Amino acid sequence: MEVHGSGFRRILLLALCVSGIWSAYIYQGVLQETLSTKRFGPDEKRFEHLAFLNLAQSVVCLVWSYIMIKLWSNTGNGGAPWWTYWSAGITNTIGPAMGIEALKYISYPAQVLAKSSKMIPVMLMGTLVYGIRYTFPEYICTFLVAGGVAVFALLKTSSKTISKLAHPNAPLGYALCFLNLAFDGFTNATQDSIASRYPKTEAWDIMLGMNLWGTIYNMVYMFGLPQGMGYEAYQFCKQHPEAAWDILKYCLCGAVGQNFIFMTISNFGSLANTTITTTRKFVSIVVSSVMSGNPLSLKQWGCVSMVFGGLSYQIFLKWSKSKRVEKKKQKS
Repeated sequence: MEVHGSGFRRILLLALCVSGIWSAYIYQGVLQETLSTKRFGPDEKRFEHLAFLNLAQSVVCLVWSYIMIKLWSNTGNGGAPWWTYWSAGITNTIGPAMGIEALKYISYPAQVLAKSSKMIPVMLMGTLVYGIRYTFPEYICTFLVAGGVAVFALLKTSSKTISKLAHPNAPLGYALCFLNLAFDGFTNATQDSIASRYPKTEAWDIMLGMNLWGTIYNMVYMFGLPQGMGYEAYQFCKQHPEAAWDILKYCLCGAVGQNFIFMTISNFGSLANTTITTTRKFVSIVVSSVMSGNPLSLKQWGCVSMVFGGLSYQIFLKWSKSKRVEKKKQKS
């Protein structure tokens, strides 16, 4: 949904997008951390079936995107067919599942920090596979992010934070996060390919196609396979309604957040969206540290600052590059 108008209206719209993305995803982070660490009910059981969150999220986002298409979409029949998303749906099912499972082994701030280092696998693949040469400032960004994540992982985590984890295992937790990033890279590349082949495809079409396949794959995994945990997760939610309510709120936050992300990209571009989501991740770590009782040491805060310093510098480089391109277009 694209909005045109005066400068004041655009400022109000930007403020709405920022508050929407921040509130939806920061609260979703709180819920994600709650579901992965809290003991529910008189029996004080943990919700061990975190992969179930992906199925619930896919179903809610599938319904949400269908409603949005009926309300706002103008593409008609020009978008990508639903079956084109089958391969991206596989990686989009496996990747986020690994990211959520990582919360059994590492803290929420550690997971957010690790998943913020998406540029590392992108640049490694670009250099080793495609022979791309990056600029020195881009390597500085990567060094800051990689160094911050690596040192954070090596520093000792507080006993209070470790006691909340289901199965503390830092190497496994970080490995799952980086596998999540690798699968996300394939998912994003496939989505870009679909969008280029079908230019009339809108964000809601992509959301519908991805979540349709995500629902199918997750249903098969959770309920169709012998080791599927779907029935156990369902029984847990029946016995612990508080967990079921948290899962519903988690899914709605994801759907609402996607809505504001699409609104931001269509009205202000991907760079503005990157800036908003990056700052949101930093605030999520602060909220987790202060409100959820995950205290970080001074050295760990230094690592967090390194990572977000590198990400901020990367955003500045992209902004500078976009300004240079604009000037060249104006001259020509």
